[in-house]
Amino acid sequence: MWGPEGLDEVEAELLGPPEDLKGKDVLEIGAGAAQCSRWLTAQGARPVALDISHRQLQHALRIGSAFPLVCADAGALPFADASFDLACSAYGALPFVADPVLVLREVRRVLRPGGRFVFSVTHPVRWAFPDEPGPEGLSVSASYFDRTPYVEQDEEGRAVYVEHHRTVGDRVRDVVAAGLRLVDLVEPEWPAWNTSEWGGWSPLRGNLIPGTAIFVCERSEMGAPPAGGWGRD
Repeated sequence: MWGPEGLDEVEAELLGPPEDLKGKDVLEIGAGAAQCSRWLTAQGARPVALDISHRQLQHALRIGSAFPLVCADAGALPFADASFDLACSAYGALPFVADPVLVLREVRRVLRPGGRFVFSVTHPVRWAFPDEPGPEGLSVSASYFDRTPYVEQDEEGRAVYVEHHRTVGDRVRDVVAAGLRLVDLVEPEWPAWNTSEWGGWSPLRGNLIPGTAIFVCERSEMGAPPAGGWGRD
């Protein structure tokens, strides 16, 4: 599943037709308990599940995994260049880093030429609305252009949860700056069969404003741009 709407990869084929996944080396970034990697294994792929949280990977281990689990920072992937055919991330890693281009550059580095990276995040427009499932969540309460991150702190003032806001334009520019090519931007509509409501997600909101943005990218053949971006010459 790419997000709370329930868009299934079997239906969407954003990574490619399921039959084409067989034998492919796939990196799941921000894997959590590695649900996506288990699905990929069932399709005959060879996934590697990466997460910075040791506890999350312990969950994956308890559930059972017939693939490698790697505890590492997505901004410093511990893999050689051109190690993977595909990479994916469903609500993992990218919303939680201050410098997403660093992660995207690393993904590009470990992808083979023509390799695809698909990642989903909360749709940026949601940041302008309260995180409520009912009618109170339908009125704009903040500036869409305010990039101030959302931070939760413990009793001692330490950050325990940080999520960064990027506009749609920011996300597109990040992809390009990392040397990736944006192939598609998918905004799943809320399906009639999904009656679930949890957190700020609900059929009411889902039928009116997008909740998930899925970026489908491929490794550009032009090579990665320098740290300052492409020149004008």
